[in-house]
Amino acid sequence: MFDQREKVALFIDGANLYATSKSLGFDIDYRDMLKYFQKKCYLLRAYYYTALIEDQEYSSIRPLIDWLDYNGYSVVTKPTKEYIDSTGRRKVKGNMDLELTIDALELCDTVDHMVLFSGDGDFRVLVEALQRRGRKVSVVSTVATQPSMISDDLRRQADQFIDLVNLRKEIGRESVDSPEGNFDGLEDNENDGY
Repeated sequence: MFDQREKVALFIDGANLYATSKSLGFDIDYRDMLKYFQKKCYLLRAYYYTALIEDQEYSSIRPLIDWLDYNGYSVVTKPTKEYIDSTGRRKVKGNMDLELTIDALELCDTVDHMVLFSGDGDFRVLVEALQRRGRKVSVVSTVATQPSMISDDLRRQADQFIDLVNLRKEIGRESVDSPEGNFDGLEDNENDGY
């Protein structure tokens, strides 16, 4: 799967990975994730992307973001945008695809292997562009749910598809019942391993 000599970068679509792990019934232990990849390869960077609702007095994802930022992850955030849809309902949008894409392309000349934690089909074009530049790209998501959490086009384009189910023992932990948006049940976590 990985070569010890490969320089690897992780690109984590936070909202997508959260939804995928929750659909499989477990949480991600981000400390264990770093350890796992550091054992398998030369981990150059680990990026985590998420949008934040700025006007909330307390954001349940803030403790995770702070922990990641202090513990080896490069965290990329931006404020969500609020809009009214055609039916008059208030919607919140926070897409980080462009930020992830730009970072991946900028790092392309430094990294041998990129690992994308997302099933979003919009990333197929990015994977193809990285491959044209001679980079190996693995995609982590799952086909173990109904419906599948990964776009078929993205899965086909990747050099390697890794089902998150197969990483559960290495980077997963029991799911903590938490409110929507609380990405790790952080207030209940005592091992500080987010």
